[in-house]
Amino acid sequence: MTRESAPRVVLFDLDDTLFAHRAAVSAGIQRYADQLGEPYGTMAAVDLTALWHDLEEEHYHSYLAGRLDFEGQRQARARDFASRHGVELSDTEASAWFADYFEHYVAAWSLHDDALPCLDALDAAFPGVRFGLITNGDLAFQRRKVEAVGLDSRMEHLIASGEVGVAKPDSRIFEYACSVFGARPAEAVYVGDRLRTDAIGAARAGLTGVWLNRRGDVPTADDAAEAAEVGVIELSGLAGLVGALGG
Repeated sequence: MTRESAPRVVLFDLDDTLFAHRAAVSAGIQRYADQLGEPYGTMAAVDLTALWHDLEEEHYHSYLAGRLDFEGQRQARARDFASRHGVELSDTEASAWFADYFEHYVAAWSLHDDALPCLDALDAAFPGVRFGLITNGDLAFQRRKVEAVGLDSRMEHLIASGEVGVAKPDSRIFEYACSVFGARPAEAVYVGDRLRTDAIGAARAGLTGVWLNRRGDVPTADDAAEAAEVGVIELSGLAGLVGALGG
């Protein structure tokens, strides 16, 4: 996929693209486990964090697929985490457990260091460029994060799968976002940290797809071949975005 000219619209994923979600999750669960003490405090920090990330990946995708509602995936994560430590929770107890964890997660909310400098550089390189977000998740929850870290002043629109009814990588959510801006897909760029969900999905919808590979992940052979086929741009950080887009 080749852009026709300088981008009119640059769209971003939120979590782990602009918003430092993974770091906040790690800090939140470690602080909460420390507060709870035994039996949670007996697991090594690296294993504790890995378990919580794995459960988030499993149950949040069940929510995106419609198998759990938003509160249900939170309860499932709390129940499974507690169960691994020999603690059984009812639904009510799981909701309360997650709410307590969530306070520690919120306390660690921040943007990646390269987020705002990237937006400033795009503004300078492409005068008049417009910014927006496409995120898989609940609109109210994602808006809360956007406002908490001050991104609401920079983003014209927040497009959330929970509101639109389809999730990335479905082409319809990318097409819908472009229509909100009154732009054609060929005039838009999408930047996200997941190769297939974000970059390949966007490129298949006609946008320029950019994979922000902060952790140096190695894609599968199939994903790498498809990414090359649709012209996905791979970056290790947002500092390289302007140059990659020809600015």
